[in-house]
Amino acid sequence: MNAHVFVDETKERGLLVAAAVVLPADLVAARRTIRDLILPGQRRIHFHKEKDDRRRQIIAAVATLSAHAVIFDARDHRNARMAREACLVDLVEHAAKINAARLVLERDDSTFQADRRLLFEQVRRSGLSGALRYDHLRAHEECLLAIPDAVAWCWAKGGRWKTSVQRLVRESRQV
Repeated sequence: MNAHVFVDETKERGLLVAAAVVLPADLVAARRTIRDLILPGQRRIHFHKEKDDRRRQIIAAVATLSAHAVIFDARDHRNARMAREACLVDLVEHAAKINAARLVLERDDSTFQADRRLLFEQVRRSGLSGALRYDHLRAHEECLLAIPDAVAWCWAKGGRWKTSVQRLVRESRQV
């Protein structure tokens, strides 16, 4: 498959990680769609800060893409570090299962070093060294990070917001 997987999270009610899977042939069109949604004066889309009408516009545009999402739900974990580790371990296992070529995680300076160590170890354990590249980027450096940002926010919010992205979510996993 050689998909690219874009990863973001919400910590509002415990850790919930969303991974958006995009095939290489769809990357250019997906980036164009997301860039077209960025308003003048914005560096990026940050779903949490958008108004509801704009959120609906973004979700509608994301729904037109040839992408799907996987949710890694660690909200039952009491320890934040353990929750994050469980999500990343499961994320690498999922990347191996779908033969992903690249993971792009939104960079969080507070977890960056621990994430790098864990990803290095998990990629090696999964036999993906040299086959799976992983990067930590800021949302303004990779516009496709807006997809998991929107999906994670909606899924965590629940109700009509969760329903609005349900068709994009191929799988939800408790970790």
